[in-house]
Parts: sequence; C-alpha cells; structure tokens
Amino acid sequence: MQHPEPSPTDESADAGVAPAAGLQAPEATRGDRPGRRRWGLIALGVAGLLVAAGTGLVLYEAHSSRLQAGTLSRYASQLEFQVEPWASDRVRFPSHGPFDQRLGYTLIPGFVERLKSRGFVVAEQARQSPALLDHLDRGLYAPYVEKTQAGLTVYDCHRQPVYAFAYPYRRFERFEQVPVLLGQILLFIENRDLLDTDRPQMNPAVDWVRFTRAVIGQLGSRIDPELDTPGGSTLATQIEKFRHSPDGITHDAREKLRQMASAAVRAYRQGADTLPARRQILLDYLNTVPLSAARRHGEVHGLGDGLWVWFGTDLERAHDLLTPALGVAADPAERAQVLRQVVALMVAHRRPSWYLAQGRDDLEQTTDAHLRLLAAEGLIDDGWRDAALRQRLAFRDFSRDPPQWPASPGKGTTAARSRLAGWLGTSLYNLDRLDASLDSTLHSGLQEHVTDFLGRLTDPEFARAQGLIGERLLQPASMGEVRYSFTLLERTDSGNQVRVQTDTTGQPLDINEGS
Repeated sequence: MQHPEPSPTDESADAGVAPAAGLQAPEATRGDRPGRRRWGLIALGVAGLLVAAGTGLVLYEAHSSRLQAGTLSRYASQLEFQVEPWASDRVRFPSHGPFDQRLGYTLIPGFVERLKSRGFVVAEQARQSPALLDHLDRGLYAPYVEKTQAGLTVYDCHRQPVYAFAYPYRRFERFEQVPVLLGQILLFIENRDLLDTDRPQMNPAVDWVRFTRAVIGQLGSRIDPELDTPGGSTLATQIEKFRHSPDGITHDAREKLRQMASAAVRAYRQGADTLPARRQILLDYLNTVPLSAARRHGEVHGLGDGLWVWFGTDLERAHDLLTPALGVAADPAERAQVLRQVVALMVAHRRPSWYLAQGRDDLEQTTDAHLRLLAAEGLIDDGWRDAALRQRLAFRDFSRDPPQWPASPGKGTTAARSRLAGWLGTSLYNLDRLDASLDSTLHSGLQEHVTDFLGRLTDPEFARAQGLIGERLLQPASMGEVRYSFTLLERTDSGNQVRVQTDTTGQPLDINEGS
C-alpha cells in the first residue's frame, strides 16, 4: 500500500513550523509581556532611587559642604610661597583689580625695573609653589592673607617709624569689635546664613538658593530684558570682585565663576572648618567695601571711613550708639541718625557712585524700605525704626567742612617720599597708598630736635640768647620774616648719609632740595 502524500499542513506541523495563519506566536508574545513589564518597572524604580539618592546627596552637600571642605582644604594647602634671597623666576604678579592696583602689586615689575636703573638690586623675593603657579595660570586669584589696611611707612636709621600712612584710616581691628546689630544688618541685606554655626564646614562662596534664583533670573532676562534679576553674590565673592576683578565689576559669567572659585579656595586655606574664615569675611567686608570717592579726600573704603567722610560720624561713636548696653542713654535722635547712616551705606555699596552723589533721593527711599524690613525681622524695635524713618541723611558739606587729613609729615620724610615717588614714577597720593616701606638715613630724634630749635628762633628773646639779634644782625621786628633751612650729613664708610633735613617755611615744598 502506498502512503498518501502529506499535505503542506501536515509537513508544517511535523516540522514544528507554525502555519502562516497559526495562533501560537501571538500566544508566546503575550506570555512575554508580563516579564518585560516587570523588568521595566524594576529598572524605573532603580532609576528613581538613584535620582532620589543623587538629589539627596546634592542637597546634603549643598547644606554641609563636607565633600568640598575635604577636597578644597587639601588643594589650598598646596598653594604656598617662600621668600628667598635675590630675584625670583617663580612668581606671578596680578595684572588687574582695584585692590591690587592701589596697593601697587600690579606695578611691581615696572617698579623693579625703574629702581634697577638707579642702581638698586632685588635683595629677596617670593618663590611660589608649582601648585600656586598652576592656580594663578588658570586665572584664579592667589589665596594669601590680604591686608585690609596698608600704606607707606618710612623708617629712620634706627628702624624707627618716622612716617606711617594707614589707609583706610578707620576700621574695626577684630571681629569682636563689630557691634552685633551691625553684623546682623549686613548679613540680613547680603548673606543671611554666612555665620551659621550649625554648618562648620560651609562653603561661604556659594549661597545655592540665591545662586539658583540668579541663574533663573538671568535666563528670564534673555526673554524679557526688563525683568528684574536678583544678584547671587555672597560677601566672599563680592570681596573677590571689588578687590581683584577688572575694574572691580563682574563683566560676564566667566568672571563670576572665577570669583566663586577663588573665594572658595581662600575660605578653606586654613582647613575644613570655615567659621573663622567666615567671621574674617564679615570683618574684611566692613573694613574695605568701596564707597565711591569724595572731594578733597579721594577714594573711600570701609564703613569707618564711609561714616566719617560722608556724614562726619566717628566710628567709635557709631559703635557705642549701635550697642544697646552703651547707647541706650544716648540722644534717641542721634541713635536714629546713625542707624540710618549705617543702613544707607550698606545699601549704597551696590551703586556707590550713584547713591552717594546724584541718587541721594533714591538712597533715602531704599533706606526707608530696609528699615521697615529690619523691624519686621525683629532686628530693631518699632520705636527705633520710627525714629530712623523720621530722620533724613545729613551729608557732609565738603566745601565748608572737608574731611580732616592726617597730620602733615616732617620735612625730612617729605623729602624722602618725594624722592621715592620720583624714582617709581608715581604721585605722593598714590605712593602713600602703596603697601610699601622705605628705609631712610634720617635720625628721627635729631631731626625733631633741630626742627624744634629752628622754630624757636622766631622768638626774639630766644634768638637774642643765640646771638642772632644785634647791630648788623637780625632785628626783633623782622624775626617773623626769616626762614631757616638746615641739612646735616654724616660721613660714613658707605658714603655721606643725610641725618637731618628741615626748614621753617611751613610749606609742603622743601627749600633744601636742589639748593
């Protein structure tokens, strides 16, 4: 018997191949779907956990700065320098920044060349570590301990100071000297969490909430140029800006990041605990904040000089009036006026040239707004607020009452300063504000003695005792018209040394010079 020919359907079935219109493949697909969905949900859950963990880590780090503290403190510890004999080939000097220009740091290479041309040599100079050189080559600012008060000091032959110009003139010496209320006002306006003791390792260069708002504001301003964009700067970054940024302003986002990075490294220079550095930031800001320039005075830096130059208020008196235990018995109107002045200057630093000159009406209104906010926060009581709101800012009349200058230097030191200014190619005004010192050959004790002696010669009785009055000599009636000049040089193994140089003209010019 012959078997019948298998049908195509039978062959397909025997071979295990699903028929073209079979139903088995869809059943298998449906069987896989629950597994795939299960794995997809697991993957989504894991991703969500990772995102949540990452977000939590970012928020924790933004609050505690623990990772930054460890990394940046180790990095900052490598940024060192050593002062060694003779000129250095491992040193970088700043090229811009108001602070660096005023103190003369940007001018050091030029000064060195000018002095070399007059026979001077570099006796010693800094050698910066490779890490510090790399830090500076990246465009960041050096994290050294910066002086808040500096100026020219002239020493005599015994290394005793005979002239010292300290600028700014008035300042708080220590953090503890700052009235608590003054610190609270500054922090309320500018950087509220700066001194948070619960965050010992906090990075003071970044306030993440304000920074995020500032970024969003900047993005919004691209759409609407009229949109008011809040600032995101902390006190630490503001100090970097007005000290070291070109022209003391933030030109672009790159400069803002440079300020933030430099401020962060500076904050961790002494270790992971930044509370001491943050207290120093508040103190430095109060002592050095730029407050425009005034006629017959020049640049104004720091709250102490700002109060004196713009309002005629002494810093010590302001300290007492802002300290409840000391100022409670003072005239309420005086306390209110000083409070208003302090708040006004804390506001004015944002646009000092405008607020302290043409924009004084705007300054009054903005000060009123901040006084109300301070009372709402409980920093001042309602009575003090209302008294300050009734006051108006009484600016100094610079024509009738110019700020007092420091005492005039003696003739010898004026001659020394004039000679140094000529060597460096700068003015006496700029010379006094350099972070510099000068060793002179003057003998301060003898200089003062001779100056006093010559001054007494205008007294007829004293002049007669010295044998200056008589026939064919001086007459008592003409004593006031006589000008005396005296220069004393001592011969030494290294050459003639000027020990005394003085006159009685009472004028800035020295009639000995060039005689």
